[in-house]
Amino acid sequence: MFSFCADPTTIDGLLWLSCYLTTGKHMAFYLSFSVVLLLLALAAPAALLFGFAGALACRSSLPPVRMFGHGYITMVRGIPDIAFFLFVPVALDQAFEFLRHKTLCSEITEPVWRGNEFLVCDAAKLPLGTSPQWVHEIYGFLLALLAFALVFGAFAGNTLRGAMRAVPDAQLQAAAAFGMTRRQIFWRVLLPQMWVYALPGLSNLWMILVKATPLLFLLGVEDVVYWARELGASKTSAHSYPHGDWRLWYFLALLVFYLALTWLSERIFAKLMRRFSRGQGSIGSAEATS
Repeated sequence: MFSFCADPTTIDGLLWLSCYLTTGKHMAFYLSFSVVLLLLALAAPAALLFGFAGALACRSSLPPVRMFGHGYITMVRGIPDIAFFLFVPVALDQAFEFLRHKTLCSEITEPVWRGNEFLVCDAAKLPLGTSPQWVHEIYGFLLALLAFALVFGAFAGNTLRGAMRAVPDAQLQAAAAFGMTRRQIFWRVLLPQMWVYALPGLSNLWMILVKATPLLFLLGVEDVVYWARELGASKTSAHSYPHGDWRLWYFLALLVFYLALTWLSERIFAKLMRRFSRGQGSIGSAEATS
């Protein structure tokens, strides 16, 4: 980045460090923090959407829909997160490529699963082999995002289902007595009251989601953990900027980042709890304001 960084062997001290911290790999390291924040910004509403769908399915009057909702929440919560995170991207990737193979290469009659190998035609591969690197990275990120949304959606669904049950039946019955429809009762009575009971569980779930973001490293996404290990490892004289094992300092930077994110999250959820508790005549709101 700086002109005096052309020959790292001729500089030392703070100038050497300024050159070292502005290399292309370090820029990728700094950018990886935005990847984590982007994952959180997209995974949280997606998980909440899956959670709402699961919770509403559990309350459905149709047995198949109700069984599907209970099955989704129970199955995903019962499987270890790491196993599900590794399974979903691979399963989805193979499912997409299998469908494309059957559509684009229908003339090929050989099975795609041949022993331990999964082989599809070149036109069916996702992304295509000729695609630029950023396409591969975005595709991997989207698969990881979907895995996070499915896993944490099940936990969110269980939290929302419990919050809906916690709303006093007397309030729902009173709304029905005033002639409100089921939809009006849901949107005007159940949903506003539900948040008071759901937010403590959702705040814990958010913290778990924050702590789970390093799993991006296991899913092939170059996140902060990947670059911290890559840049912090020992570099010999064969590199432009040789140094010892600095992983401690890189992971200490990650520690500060996650602690700051946790501190900010706690403040935001505290404000949300006060906001949703205002004017709510329920036990949950009384506990939140006390």
